Amino acid sequence: MNWLSRIPGDIPVLIAGPTASGKSALALALAERDRRVVINADALQVFANWRVLTARPAPEDEARAPHALYGHVAADATYSVGRWLRDLAPWLDGGSAPVIVGGTGLYFMALTEGLAEVPPVSPETRRAAMSRLQEDGLSALVDALDPPTRARIDTQNPARVLRAFEVLESTGRGLADWQDATPAPLLPLERVHPVLVDAPRPWLTPRIEARFDQMLAGGVLDEVRANLTGWCPDHQSAKAIGAPELVAHLQGETDLATARAAVIVATRQYAKRQRSWFRARMGAWQHVPGPELGPD
Repeated sequence: MNWLSRIPGDIPVLIAGPTASGKSALALALAERDRRVVINADALQVFANWRVLTARPAPEDEARAPHALYGHVAADATYSVGRWLRDLAPWLDGGSAPVIVGGTGLYFMALTEGLAEVPPVSPETRRAAMSRLQEDGLSALVDALDPPTRARIDTQNPARVLRAFEVLESTGRGLADWQDATPAPLLPLERVHPVLVDAPRPWLTPRIEARFDQMLAGGVLDEVRANLTGWCPDHQSAKAIGAPELVAHLQGETDLATARAAVIVATRQYAKRQRSWFRARMGAWQHVPGPELGPD
């Protein structure tokens, strides 16, 4: 990986990539080389109740270099990109140069392009939006959005569509309008070294399958079982890829083989959405072929 030696050690490094692409191992290698802190930019690795299922760094990896913003949010809490930026800001004080790694593209865009200061949505508006989604379907919410927002978001992602619909209903302004009034970013792209792990599907698919089998061997069923008490599918942490399928298995609704197949399909679909998003929004980043990274 000759390109790795050309990454300067004195500016922040951003590493984005789809799930199972090897980006965490790359971040750890850079952190050890340059004595950096590894900071999480994955919206589900923030939750304390998941380590195995979300592929958070193992304790032995955390012992090799300091890690931050992993597992610091309660299972029943909500978490937003705005809160992530606030949690991240102290780690950027004093000109420090962390390596920020994850698969949540929105976090990276907010970090490098700024985040629109949208007023909070009331619980009543959120419940009404969810009710309409359940009754009329995703397409009805997409059709109700203002054209600029519809053109900008991933209209196949229910969470993104629901958020845009809530903002429009709550404020009377489209999310795109709010985004266009965005304040200055914490880390403009020109002040960082941004790396995108390019992970072609034929290479990534067997990695996804192998990693989930490693999760099974590593106790993921015990981790999910520990979450059954108080399990609520509406919790943000319950959106972790694989959680609904494994809960269904532990509750006797499916056998393990069926659950395994469903989790792998869900993970592949998630990776496809990530790759599409990254291609559309991260053309200016340094693209690194995933096969060059080796195993996780």
